[in-house]
Amino acid sequence: MPRILIIGAGGQIGSELTYRLRDLYGSENIVASDIGYHNTHIVNSGLFEIVDAQDYASIKICIEKHNIDTVYLLAAMLSATGEKYPMKAWDLNMNSLFHVLNLAKDGFIKQIFWPSSIAVFGPTTPVLNTPQHTVTEPTTVYGITKQVGERWCEYYHNKYGVDVRSLRYPGIISWKTMPGGGTTDYAVEIYHKAVLDKQYECFLSENTKLPMMFMNDAIEATVKLMQAPSESVKIRSSYNLAAISFTPKEISEAIQKHIPDFKITYEPDFRQDIANSWPKTIDDSSARTDWNWSHNYSLEKMTEEMITQLRHKYKESTTVN
Repeated sequence: MPRILIIGAGGQIGSELTYRLRDLYGSENIVASDIGYHNTHIVNSGLFEIVDAQDYASIKICIEKHNIDTVYLLAAMLSATGEKYPMKAWDLNMNSLFHVLNLAKDGFIKQIFWPSSIAVFGPTTPVLNTPQHTVTEPTTVYGITKQVGERWCEYYHNKYGVDVRSLRYPGIISWKTMPGGGTTDYAVEIYHKAVLDKQYECFLSENTKLPMMFMNDAIEATVKLMQAPSESVKIRSSYNLAAISFTPKEISEAIQKHIPDFKITYEPDFRQDIANSWPKTIDDSSARTDWNWSHNYSLEKMTEEMITQLRHKYKESTTVN
């Protein structure tokens, strides 16, 4: 049974992954951590520690205290926020990775999960069925940190035998938690606005197609990769990961099947340039071949789940208040 530390457990992916791992391995084996107590559900539902991802000593103390052998490093500054604070994004995203890689190299932990992103790609990358091995010339600080991080993960594996595993996440969509400053955030916000206001102003143009994924699929892909035998994990930089690709227009049409009077308008901002530099569809055949990855949610299935859950969530909120 692994002893797991999740760094950045209060975030969009971290919070849901924490619950999944607690269900899978028992709450006593999962230590959630973040820089503060802002996510009270995570703080109060199991073991929790304050850990600064940029502080090597903070991470090491927690690892030794709880006999941790596996670290999921999810603390990061995402694409849109990173463009506002480029040096902060670089420092957080890179220093935290080096701390964890070095802890593994020095024998304090045995296994690492570190997420990469479609942000590693750029305008020179093939936009359709983007291959596993292709040109990566990112145009954002976030993408640069992920590109460099992939190279360091592969280096530490080849040079020191570090068991580090990674996925290039597409945009992640969830009804449970709000996103944290990414370019694909519209695909979460639109559902909330549809249920609450029946209208949404999108910061991307109507035909901007991007790779997306429902949170349940992202969590299961992460768990499946980490459970795979070491010999099956043949790529130690980061695996392409895909499920569905759609445009703001297509997601609005899917919503209108459930909320016919939903309206969408478009007011592209600086995030449009970021989105334009990313692929439209991803070839993830390496993940599907190496460790049998497959997704479960289509746009239609995800939309039905999102609207059903959000209606219930906001109805409960209104009842309580």
